[in-house]
Amino acid sequence: MIKHALSVTRQADFAAWYQDVVAEADLAEESGVRGCMVIKPWGYGIWERIQAVMDASIKDAGVQNCYFPLFIPLSFFEKEADHVDGFAKEMAVVTHHRLIADGKGKLVPDPEAKLEEPLIVRPTSETVIGSAMSRWVQSWRDLPLKVNQWANVVRWEMRTRMFLRTSEFLWQEGHTAHADKDDAMAETLRALEMYRAFAEEVLAMPVVAGEKPEHERFPGAVATYSIEAMMQDGKALQAGTSHYLGTGFAEAAGIRYQDKDGGHSLCHTTSWGTSTRMIGGVIMTHGDDDGLRCPPRIAPHQIVIVPMLRDNEEDAAILDYCRDLETRLKGLDAFREPVRVLLDASANKAQTKRWGWVKKGAPIIVEIGPRDVAGRNVAVIRRDRLYQESGKLNSAFVAKEDFVTSVVATLEDIQASLHAEAKERIDTNIRRDVTDLKAHFAGDDKFTGWVEVQWSRPTGDVLDGIVEQLKALKLTMRNTPLGAAPTDGTCFFTGAPAVERVLIGRTY
Repeated sequence: MIKHALSVTRQADFAAWYQDVVAEADLAEESGVRGCMVIKPWGYGIWERIQAVMDASIKDAGVQNCYFPLFIPLSFFEKEADHVDGFAKEMAVVTHHRLIADGKGKLVPDPEAKLEEPLIVRPTSETVIGSAMSRWVQSWRDLPLKVNQWANVVRWEMRTRMFLRTSEFLWQEGHTAHADKDDAMAETLRALEMYRAFAEEVLAMPVVAGEKPEHERFPGAVATYSIEAMMQDGKALQAGTSHYLGTGFAEAAGIRYQDKDGGHSLCHTTSWGTSTRMIGGVIMTHGDDDGLRCPPRIAPHQIVIVPMLRDNEEDAAILDYCRDLETRLKGLDAFREPVRVLLDASANKAQTKRWGWVKKGAPIIVEIGPRDVAGRNVAVIRRDRLYQESGKLNSAFVAKEDFVTSVVATLEDIQASLHAEAKERIDTNIRRDVTDLKAHFAGDDKFTGWVEVQWSRPTGDVLDGIVEQLKALKLTMRNTPLGAAPTDGTCFFTGAPAVERVLIGRTY
């Protein structure tokens, strides 16, 4: 029987297992402020890798990075009614600029320091960026205008879970302005494809890209698109969104341009973003009962070398052997980047270090002791294949030269294997033959995956009724997949002729 590194398994309690991985993989911890987390070095290292790879894709699309204020005047939100309604319940509001002592050992807001206008702690930046765009765009020559910022945002969540739903989180948000709808829609779909490719190729996390139903749109948007990933418990995780905002935000902010004929027109705008929620998706897509399995493309250290030191005269030779291996590995390239290697020469016992890196999900762990030095070998553990069929740890002894020669291919194989495993899960757990949602999704602990049904895009009271029906079953519509099979019948809910297919499932 395999003795796992974590105290709880996915099968026993998936929610508790998730929290255990976050803790044991040393990704994050509670901060003392409700809904806010401290992201620890390994977790932040993963975020830095996400930033680095995605930022390159953003810049390749002609988007420029900049930064906008954390505080946004309330009046900016009031100009766009749908937008403020969508975020009103989640807004953190600053009303005073100074504290004073109350004479009882406490600090309280100074009544004399009340702000003339309340400031909103940034929940998203459409309004403040729209204000800047109204100054930056004057002529058709200024279009398209494409900017992005890496920042933190605050949305006052009632039920929080680290990385998945926190009151403060890190993200990137892209905002663009265009001369017409066609150009803006092309940008909206470009960003969606960027997210899809990033999830699949970098996170090894298969997703379904598609358009959100009307009731799931971003507040104030004309159309919202998302990528949806299936977690190991069958629930959906929205991992990125892209929005076509039409001219509504431009009208509210006054984003107009003079065309070639001298007339004035409103810009068509877009916004798109993804966040540290992606790390939660990686945990729940690839983690196992020993911790995280980190895809090599986002692992802060792709290879960790663990010398088996015993505080004797052999240690110097072991360390020299490890340093030589470290230098040679750092001279290699994987995924068009230098291989990231760590020599863990800390004072902890080798076994403690090994299991620490197993829990963090380092793709390859190399152990080296005196016998390995003498035999010019290394002991290699692939994190994605941790155990033999017998249940023993799968540690393979390989000649040092052979390991250096083959390690890049091994990293590529780990990346591909993690994706293939997750792809099989999503491909085999989208049901298209379900006739009774209540029966199919009965039981909160039942793995049900997703259901795809035909859909007629109802609106108004009919749509409201369907949403309430799904809410009673703890279900939501995820998106209408791009590239889905053509419709060939009637809507699952209304009986009207179907125009598309929609995914339904439980969600995070």
